[in-house]
Amino acid sequence: MGDATRKSELFEQLARVGKALGNGKRLELLDLLAQGTRSVADLAGAAGLGLTTASAHLQTLRQAGLVATSREGTTIFYRLADGDVAALYAQLRDVAAAHLPDVDAARARYLGTHDGEDVEQIGREELLRRAQAGEVVVLDVRPAPEFAAGHIPGAVSIPIDELPARLSDLPPELDVVAYCRGAYCVFAHEAVRLLAAEGRRAVRLAEGMLEWQLAGEPVVAAS
Repeated sequence: MGDATRKSELFEQLARVGKALGNGKRLELLDLLAQGTRSVADLAGAAGLGLTTASAHLQTLRQAGLVATSREGTTIFYRLADGDVAALYAQLRDVAAAHLPDVDAARARYLGTHDGEDVEQIGREELLRRAQAGEVVVLDVRPAPEFAAGHIPGAVSIPIDELPARLSDLPPELDVVAYCRGAYCVFAHEAVRLLAAEGRRAVRLAEGMLEWQLAGEPVVAAS
């Protein structure tokens, strides 16, 4: 029959992961860490948190075994404990979207697609085909440190906040395929809208770096 107390202890241990994931800001921190190793200060700024609050959330994730740390001098850096944590986060996100209509509504409001209008998108296979044929320039609009940590081979890095001033860096004869962190990242949407307003032919990658890595597609890091 088994010991009921020991069974309860087992499920309480499993619940530690669920409890750590049960906070929107902690999920946002995992989303950021899926792009690469980050310092506490960098994570706090990107997530709109104070240092103390960010540290507390990161400690909760660390105690649940979801993130790991390293130190350089006095600076502590965080990273995902393993690739399966990124997969868990992506699966949680997908399950929530499949079963909670409010998720799609919130996503549409955030990405600016709530009025039914969305920017054109293409999938990974189409991106690879067009890139190999030399038909497009692949544009990474994430912050520069995220690009340096890992990006699609051949991609050009122009962070979204620099794009208006650097349009001339993009070959005028090529279409642009923009990508960012993942399916819930707004940067690529903003990039395509900006480029279209300037008369450039542009689409976005339907997903982003998170899904690209989980699919086992090639990734290169800046040297």
